[in-house]
Amino acid sequence: MAPRTLGRALVTAKWLSEAVRAGRVGTSLRVLDASWYPPQKRNARQEFKERHIPGASFFDIEECRDQSSPYAFMLPSESHFADYVGRLGVSNDTHVVVYDGDELGTFYAPRAWWMFRTFGHKEVSVLNGGFKNWVREGHPVTAEVSQPTPAVFKARLNTALLKTFEEMIQNVGSLQFQVVDSRPEGLFRGTELDQGLESGHIPGAVNIPFHSFLTETGHEKSIEEIQQIFREKKVDLSKPLTATCRKGVTACHIALAAYLCGKRDVAVYDGSWSEWFHRAPPRYKVSELKRNKA
Repeated sequence: MAPRTLGRALVTAKWLSEAVRAGRVGTSLRVLDASWYPPQKRNARQEFKERHIPGASFFDIEECRDQSSPYAFMLPSESHFADYVGRLGVSNDTHVVVYDGDELGTFYAPRAWWMFRTFGHKEVSVLNGGFKNWVREGHPVTAEVSQPTPAVFKARLNTALLKTFEEMIQNVGSLQFQVVDSRPEGLFRGTELDQGLESGHIPGAVNIPFHSFLTETGHEKSIEEIQQIFREKKVDLSKPLTATCRKGVTACHIALAAYLCGKRDVAVYDGSWSEWFHRAPPRYKVSELKRNKA
């Protein structure tokens, strides 16, 4: 695969630090911190105020979502997204770099990356290794909050990158596309509870925990290693593929990994298991725990 594909979806800390030092963060380059943590554990916005990449703005995934949905982090409307990112100084011509401060290296940033792509934005990259490695490598941080000049962003939803509950239900019978679930094995198999929610998976889904694509340092693995992971799970990147998880977040790691291999059309089931658990008929919820009880 051409290095250009890798460079388009990922940027290195070295590349971004050079852009920061050269004063390129502005109208043509925006850096967004897309961190989110369970409120009882960490405060993402407060941590951003205390230190972040110079010139970065905070991308609040709690604000940039469908507030009316009973499910967490569902995509907002086109107008909501356009208005929100426009206030962050992002236009359709802006190169957007997203990162987060998760201890793994990257957790929520691929979700922001996928959101931008789903709303028609082409120039969006994930900071490889995240804020953790940015700091570890000694790149500059600041507590100074920049005030970006508002921009006009025109959002156009690309439905090819999004799957609905109805489409997922239909696929159980038709098998028109492959489904990869990015949750940990215990949640996929149904042997562990997830914050009180019974777990399990959609019939026919394949399990590839999202952290499989990350190195011990929190960087993306090489294209060759990622391709091998998909091969070992018998996932054919030449055929339609949809990613799912619990809340539509780590599924975006699957989309990013496949994108690095040249597959740019992986869809994400936005409602994921949170919606599936509440709406799908019992026979469409595969769980080893239920089988063991029977």
